[in-house]
Amino acid sequence: MQLTDFAPTGPHAEAKARIAAAIEAARHEILDLSHRIHENPEPAFEERKAATWVADAVARHGYRVEHPAGRLETAVRGTLQGGRGARGSRVAVLAEYDALPGIGHACGHNTMAASGVGAAIGLAAVAGDVSGEIVFLGTPAEERGSGKQYMLDDGLFDAVDAAILFHPSDLTLVEAKLLASEDVDVTFLGRAAHAAAQPWEGRNALDALVLLFTSIGLWRQQLPPAARVHGIILEGGTAANIIPDRGVARFMIRSPDQAFFESMRGRFRELCEAASRATGCGVEVAFSGRSDTMRHNRVIGDRYRANLEAFGIREDPPTPNMGSSDMGNVSLRVPTIHPDIAICQPGVPGHSIEFREAARSPRADDVTLVAAAVAADVAYELLADRSLVEAAWREFRERA
Repeated sequence: MQLTDFAPTGPHAEAKARIAAAIEAARHEILDLSHRIHENPEPAFEERKAATWVADAVARHGYRVEHPAGRLETAVRGTLQGGRGARGSRVAVLAEYDALPGIGHACGHNTMAASGVGAAIGLAAVAGDVSGEIVFLGTPAEERGSGKQYMLDDGLFDAVDAAILFHPSDLTLVEAKLLASEDVDVTFLGRAAHAAAQPWEGRNALDALVLLFTSIGLWRQQLPPAARVHGIILEGGTAANIIPDRGVARFMIRSPDQAFFESMRGRFRELCEAASRATGCGVEVAFSGRSDTMRHNRVIGDRYRANLEAFGIREDPPTPNMGSSDMGNVSLRVPTIHPDIAICQPGVPGHSIEFREAARSPRADDVTLVAAAVAADVAYELLADRSLVEAAWREFRERA
């Protein structure tokens, strides 16, 4: 697929043609970045290679780059002033690049990093036409830890008028629906003892974990269908003949209903305390990495849909399946969209080996370039038309 084979949709068709040409000219650079990140997966908060590669790429195209940006070592912020002066809108294109532990880029964040860089490259080619500022944000730790919340707290989204980030998927959907989510680390502290000679002297932390998992399984009967609780055991003992004195598990709790999500936190803690009392073990419960539900901005989303269709890509029917993302946190502060574009056949699950391989496929490469062009086209419309930005903010405030 060549981007320049497609006729851009109006308005600003001539500028959009230049955006497509700039991204095509950088095709090798953009796709090489995607492939390198795919081949060098780094988990949340440890994306040192990816962040450096991303920062270097946008710097080569004229952006003033902060790396690290804010408190996070692997956060990146690049800015480029419009040629018609700083007074105007400020539009952010985002990139993610963290991988999943043990399974690599099975969520396709390599394509998100490369498309964000590609959008920045396309916008650099037309920056002289507009006022305001183009902001590139390299955002770490989406899979765990909610890196964007740190960046929000550090002021890296201050005065931004719109935020745009695509996600690869098995379906194409402009409007993202996200579950509120939070990580929970649970540690049970017991007492070690010989498992055969004096088991009565021990306090079994693994038993506490088993009880907690059992309680969660029973709790699911009363949870609404879209709510989720799932976890893994990180530590459960060191030898079969030693009563485990330490048990550690990590969970995620999720719900599409923000109010019900708040009640889940309290109920989860009660289950942990019940397992503690039943086994005589101490318990520590730590919540972190919160992601909120998504407030999709329809004004910006409608422009994304129109520009996406210009490349021959149309939406699939809506699906009830939902994940979580810290883009939800961004959407509660700034008019935001987080569309999905399919890189594989429907039914290929995210966070699978099959999806990881799809993220390095020729189809994913084509989508990376299209996603870069569409994000840049929408960003250009926002920078060139203040009334569009005002409409996006008006909708944002009405839905608050």
